[in-house]
Amino acid sequence: MIILGIDPGTTIMGYGLINQSGKNPVLIHLGVIELSKVDDHYDRLKKIFDRVLQIIDEYRPDEMALEAPFYGKNVQSMLKLGRAQGVAMSAALHRSLPIYEYAPRKIKQSITGNGNASKQQVAQLLQRMLDMEELPKNLDATDGLAAAVCHFYNCLVPHASDGHKSWKDFIRKNPGRLKK
Repeated sequence: MIILGIDPGTTIMGYGLINQSGKNPVLIHLGVIELSKVDDHYDRLKKIFDRVLQIIDEYRPDEMALEAPFYGKNVQSMLKLGRAQGVAMSAALHRSLPIYEYAPRKIKQSITGNGNASKQQVAQLLQRMLDMEELPKNLDATDGLAAAVCHFYNCLVPHASDGHKSWKDFIRKNPGRLKK
């Protein structure tokens, strides 16, 4: 299964693709969609739609996971961010991809164990986890990748019927699945 993760943005939109290889995610590609040179907001939205479609057509993901903006102090910024997210979702829907949304805190927590982790902490853990030689220049790419990895782990969440009471219990019973 291939998962496309997106970190919506109106200036820079990060994305990452992973493949499920057994019980571990494998990095396929990550990058950013640069939008700062496009002055008109509506032209930016069109570029997001076109580029997300292009990524979907090139890599053929099975699902899309994205970071959902839940809170912001500036209403205008949140509105623009919501539009960017909606356009990325529309591109996925246009290709019949299932969409999953995750709060920023949930994404950080699934990668680092801490919902208040910094961008740098998330990026460094992803680098180790996915054996990346170096981090991208723009960490928005790793934010998009983090959404994909969060979804990957969310799909692997042990259910109570599996005999695991918590993540701590799961890790205790499966030490080989923890990558250091």
